[in-house]
Amino acid sequence: MSITICEVGPRDGLQNLARIFSVEERAHMVTELAAAGLRQIEAVSMVNPARVPQMAGAEELLAALPPLPAVQLAALVLNRKGAERALVTRVTELRFAVVASDTFCRRNQNMGSDDSVAAFAAIAPMVGQAGRSLTGVIATAYGCPFEGEVAPSRVAHMAEALLAAGADRIVLADTIGVAAPRDIARVHEACCSVIGATPWGVHLHNTRNTGYANLMAALERGASIIDAAIGGLGGCPFAPRATGNIATEDVNYLLEREGIVTGLDHDRLAVLVEWLSERVPDKITGQLARAGWFGA
Repeated sequence: MSITICEVGPRDGLQNLARIFSVEERAHMVTELAAAGLRQIEAVSMVNPARVPQMAGAEELLAALPPLPAVQLAALVLNRKGAERALVTRVTELRFAVVASDTFCRRNQNMGSDDSVAAFAAIAPMVGQAGRSLTGVIATAYGCPFEGEVAPSRVAHMAEALLAAGADRIVLADTIGVAAPRDIARVHEACCSVIGATPWGVHLHNTRNTGYANLMAALERGASIIDAAIGGLGGCPFAPRATGNIATEDVNYLLEREGIVTGLDHDRLAVLVEWLSERVPDKITGQLARAGWFGA
């Protein structure tokens, strides 16, 4: 089984913290993640720094990084302006977020859900022409903090529209960590015929301690992309009571114990978690930092 762990710690992991990490600290974080073996890193978010000050200096961060020839650097974008910013940097992947919940979309992106899909379709040609890859991320795919349950058919409809517009892959996001394995199954059942052979994955938060069970449910259904954040950091500034992602180091342990080779260096990941814990000690939610690796 070929699995790609997409590290979202430098973006999702930091965007909801009270402590603002400097450009130099974020560059250190990305560099160490690459040294630990991560080959896909969501390094920046091209958002208005007035709304998300933790993500200011995206261009400076990317310029500060050393050459990372084996790493695919990604930028999260929410609109055309963000896409245009990303395309003049070194990122090789744009991850464009659309939202299955209209209320959340208006709060997060100042547009309706259908408008977010239209915005994705509008930027897709220029991303392709620039030779970059384009990932469609469907936020609140498993539930919304304002509207509650989201119909799987709604998610499938959006996935179909993104693929028709030119998405190279689809990521289904449990933005507020409400899903259980049954929900992963229901949404996959609705989407599988639409997605077909297109690579797809999940972005999971462990808000209600179901993230790792949901990960296994997604893997059993063919997910090949796993979003995770070092230390289990993360959360959305526009989602009430949002908490961390599944932790990269814990995901690495789980996959390795399941016989899935990740290529990650757990010792280097542990050092980075320790570095983070010195700065945000109350935000580390991964369990491996407490228990340590087991076995040879």
